[in-house]
This record gives sequence, structure tokens and C-alpha cells, in this order.
Amino acid sequence: MPGRPSDPGSEAVVPFSPEFRDPVVYPVHHGVRPPLLRVYVAWSRGSLLHVACLRQPSPEPEPEDSVDEGEAGGKVVEVRLRAGEEGISEAQRRRIAYGSVPAFALLQSRKNSLMAMSRMSSSLLRGEWWQYVLEYSKNISELLGTRRLSSNMVIEDPRMVVQPSEEPTSLKAAWELMEIFYVDKQSLTWLPERLVDWSEDYDSLVTRTELTIHSKLVNMQKKLANVKVVEDDPDYWEGMSSALAVGWLDIVVKLLRFHGSYQLDQLDNRETENGLVEAVAVLVSTMPRLRPDPSSGKLGQFCKTRPDFIKAWEKWRGHLSKLECSAFWVQCSHDQTREGLQKLLKIMLGDITNITSATCHWMELLVSHLLYIRQFMAGLEGLNNLAHKCRQLKPTVHYNGLMSLLIGILEESPEVVLAECSKTFGPWMVAHGIELLTAGSDHADVLLHEERYSLGGISIEELHRLVYAQILSSHPLTCQIAPTYLASCPKQGIGLLEILLYKQPIQHHQVILKNLEICRLYELDNISVNVLKTAGMYNWKHGRRGFGIYWLQLARDEVRLNRIAQQLFKCIGKSLSDDSFKQWEGLLELLGTQVGSSGGLEFLHKYRDFKRTLKQVEDGRASNAARQAAESLIQVKLLNWKAHPLLSVSETNLLLNKLQDLSMGKLRPDFVDADLPPSALSSIRLALATNLGRAILEEC
Repeated sequence: MPGRPSDPGSEAVVPFSPEFRDPVVYPVHHGVRPPLLRVYVAWSRGSLLHVACLRQPSPEPEPEDSVDEGEAGGKVVEVRLRAGEEGISEAQRRRIAYGSVPAFALLQSRKNSLMAMSRMSSSLLRGEWWQYVLEYSKNISELLGTRRLSSNMVIEDPRMVVQPSEEPTSLKAAWELMEIFYVDKQSLTWLPERLVDWSEDYDSLVTRTELTIHSKLVNMQKKLANVKVVEDDPDYWEGMSSALAVGWLDIVVKLLRFHGSYQLDQLDNRETENGLVEAVAVLVSTMPRLRPDPSSGKLGQFCKTRPDFIKAWEKWRGHLSKLECSAFWVQCSHDQTREGLQKLLKIMLGDITNITSATCHWMELLVSHLLYIRQFMAGLEGLNNLAHKCRQLKPTVHYNGLMSLLIGILEESPEVVLAECSKTFGPWMVAHGIELLTAGSDHADVLLHEERYSLGGISIEELHRLVYAQILSSHPLTCQIAPTYLASCPKQGIGLLEILLYKQPIQHHQVILKNLEICRLYELDNISVNVLKTAGMYNWKHGRRGFGIYWLQLARDEVRLNRIAQQLFKCIGKSLSDDSFKQWEGLLELLGTQVGSSGGLEFLHKYRDFKRTLKQVEDGRASNAARQAAESLIQVKLLNWKAHPLLSVSETNLLLNKLQDLSMGKLRPDFVDADLPPSALSSIRLALATNLGRAILEEC
């Protein structure tokens, strides 16, 4: 049993830690009137709990109109133990699970192909593998969604600074962080710009309890809606400084255009002030940016190479210095405008004091350092040291999972990254994010692919994929995609895949076909045969005999087909007028002649035809019935059936008489010889004699 907190030294399998977190409270909306008699809790599929709430029986009978049928004896409700990202609904999780399967399967196929080509140069293979992982990461990132404007924003408000859009998810924010630092080689040359884009999309997620630049701008926007002279409000300049500190140039220029000096009725009186505002706006909009995509629609002077960027940066900094020393500042009579614009210039010049005061979170301060002070920082070690200094300047009380993940990436600790992915973002993130982690870190590649004795001889990568596959297989809506992940586990995946396939329901035709396709893809021939046999016997026992024979034929199960043939033979061997024969005769007609290629079914077809023609001979309805019966006897050795006599005594005597008539007919001058083998009549006569003896013994 697990040890108790007061007894940490006990020999417990799973000892409790003496340090406790705050308990997590999950509301249970059962709707049952108190008092409750009992509450039962049981695990359901995935992270669901089944909570059964039973009512206390009332000592007095209640009126009929006061009895709620829904809670007559109690209720059973589901409680989801939410772990990690709560902004993603269950339907979205299933959509992500299904959508990520093609990208994952394609990457695994390419990995197997590259392993088969291991004779090539390792550098060529590694470069090609990087491209494959990057394509895989882009596909997953697109699957996780793009931020869209809110549906109620039909017309864009010109005074709207922060456009309302769908709430971003921490899952995609974490995925993009791993792509930036592990996969995208080009991002290493323009890392500051990538982090600017990332912070612009996900700054609201860096903390839920403290102020961020995004929340500051949202609050400022609400306040400015009721302010006529925005330049008199300190929050206007504070918000603009914060946006400039993290490189949100579009917002800064838009806020500068809100300045009162742009009003037509004030241009003559505030000409110098408006000129300073416009000069700062031009400098902001022409800030050099080292990024390869000038068509992104963002403001700035784009440079694709480092020499071009350095040249443009020095020229731009010269314009900043000239404006800072300009004499026009003395002529600016509006104090708030003069001080606010000068603070913007100091931020662009890299003044550490103003940059620190303009940012709220250490992540924002890190982006500011990379933009204005350390543009060419290379290597995660230097970036981690800078991030450590930023955390000291902007301490945070609580690190959420997203920031803990970033710290693990900067510290080059795959253990921390994997732990945060598992704890905060769930098994899906671990199973798919490992490919990014191992592609960008040799240490992570060795750590996660090393086979461990403590894990039963499997690697950490395979362990997490097995866990994710088990979660998928526990839900009926996702169990059909679990084989893709089990097949990627070389040690234990195939064995668990066999168990999963055997547990699939076999009463549905489509499910059987899917299972067979999975067996074909992964060359599981033995499992395929067993699935076919099981499906055949299930359908046969439940009255779907046609389906049963069909699946058994595909399985080439001669033993069971022979048993079925014997059972059918017992029914067909009865009187031709028997209703049961009509039923089995219809079954044989439904199956067609192709069924006669396995077991004893070929014999049954021929025997059925023989008895049909024999009946016609007895009724005198067909002139060539005797000939067809003879042909049937010759084609199949019906009379040599070893199990029991096929014909009764009367039927055998009838055939012997017909053979005698046929032999005597040869002496007639008008006899026409049939196309029969020379020894046909003697062989049939001998077989009939043998059958007659066995029939007499059986009827006695």
C-alpha cells in the first residue's frame, strides 16, 4: 500500500511526498436532492470518472407530482480530470488526434526508408531528415489551428489596437517553441524576429496571474474608448512603450496616429509637435529587421543577410541619435508628448532602464534584449544566461507549463522538456513532440532511444508511444487509430497490436475489413487468419451462415469448412420435400459455385445437383434427367463417401435397374452410344452394389 505522509520511511510501492500541492476541486453536477445515501466513484475510459450518487429513500411517500423521474434512485455522472490545457474541448482533441495520424505515419515511413539507405553519407541523410521533420512540424502546426478574428467583428474598428480573435492555445504555443529551437534551422539566424512573432501571438499565455503587455494593451484600449485627448493619458504612452519594447511596430504606429496633433483643427497650433510624432512614427516603421519574409505584411526595413542588416542598423541608429539631439524638443510645449516620444527613442536605442520598465514579464524582457541590444546572440548557452538575468530582473512567482518548457529548452535539458510536455500538454504532445526533440538535440536522441532494462527493454520514446496508444484504444471513437502508433514501437508494439486487434468487435463487417487492412499493412498474416476464423465462427453461430462461410473461405480453414459441409450434408441428405433442405439449398445457391473450392462444399454442390435430377427422374418431368444424374455420379465420387451410405435401399435399387436398362439397351439396333468412359458403367455398378450393402446394414 502507498505510504502515508506522516510515515515517509515506510516501505511503500508509491510513497507519498511530504510536500503537498493545493487540492484540486472538481464540481459534480448531479442534480440529486439531498440527503445522499452513498457516493460511488469508479474509473471510466481515459481521464473520466463515473460518480454514482444514490438518494436517501424518503420515509414518507412523496406526491407523484413532486417525484423527479431522473433522480428516482440517483444519478451517474461523468467527471473529467482535466490535466493541462483546458482550452481544448474533447471534440477538438479527437480532431487533433485523427488529423495528426497522416503526418506521423508519413514521417515514420520516411524514417524507415532512410534507415534502409544507411549506406549513404550521414550528412546527406541528416539534412534530408531535417527537411522531413520540418515538414512534419509545419503540418502539425497547421492542424493545431490559426488565430482568426472573432466572428462578431464584421467590420474592423479603426480605433481597435488589439484585434479580438480566438483565444490561443498553449498546445500550439508549445509546439511552435519546440519548432523554433529544435527543427527550423533558418530561425537560428533570425531568432529575435521569430520570438517577436511568437510573443505577439501567445503573450497572453505566458502567465495567467500577472500583468503582461497584451493585457496592458487590452486594458488601455478599453480606457481610451472614453478618452478624447489620448496624449494626456499616461496609459497611452505606457502601452505604446511596452508594444515597442517587444517589437510590435504595427501597434506602435497605429497608436501614434491617434495623437491629437493629427486632428485637422489642431495642425496649425501643434505643427512642431506633430512633426516630432510623425518623425518617430517613420523611424519605427523603418526599423531594420533581419528576417527572410518581407512579404509578411509587417512594418520595417527587411534584410535577408547579416551584412545588409548591420549596415541598415547603423544608419537607422544614426537617425535616432540625430532626432534625440534635435532642438525641436524645446519647441514642443506638450510635456507628455515630449517625454513619451523621448522614451520611445531611448527604447529603440537600447536603453536598458527604459526597456526594463516597459516590459512586464521576463519573457518580454528577453525579446527586448534580442531586438535592441543582443541581436546576434548565438547558441543556447548564451541565450540561457541572458534569460536567467531577465528572470532576476523580472521575477515570477509561479511558472506555468509553457514557461517551464521554455526554460527546459534554453537549459538544454530534454528531461525537463519531456516532463513538462507530459505534465502540462498530455500524452499527445509527448508522442508527437519527441520527433522534434530528437531531431534538434543529439543528447535527447541518445537519451530517448536508449533501451532501458528498467522499462522492460524498451526506450523512453517507445514507452510514451505505448501510453498514448493505450489511451487511444481505451476510447471507442479513437481506438481505430491506435495501431499506427503501436506499429511504430519495435519492441512491444506489435504484441500489443495483436491484443488490440483480437479485442475489436467482429459483429460489424466494416470493422473486420479495417482490421484485415491493418494486418495487411503491417504483414500480420497469422493475426489476419485468426481474425477471419473468429469472424466466420461468430457469424455462423449467430445465424449469418453465408457470412460465416465467406470469412472461413478467406481464412482457408479446411477443418471448419469440412465440419460445416458435414452439417449441411445431414440436412440435405433428408427427404427432398423437407423444408430444411429448401433452406440449405437456398444457402448454397446464395454462395454460388465458387464456394465449392474449399473443404467438402464442392461435394455438397454436386450432391445437391444429383439429388435434384434424381427427383426429376422419379417424377418423370425431364427426359434428360437420367443423363444429368449419371454425369453427376461420374464427375464426383459420391458413392464412395466413407462416412455413411448416400442412398437408401430403394434409391439404390432404382439406379441399379436404370443401369440394367442401359446395359440391355446397347443390344438394340437403334441404340445411340453416349460419351461415357468405357469403364463408367462397371464403376458405377460396383459403387452402387457397395452402397446397397451398407444401406441394408444401416436400415436393419
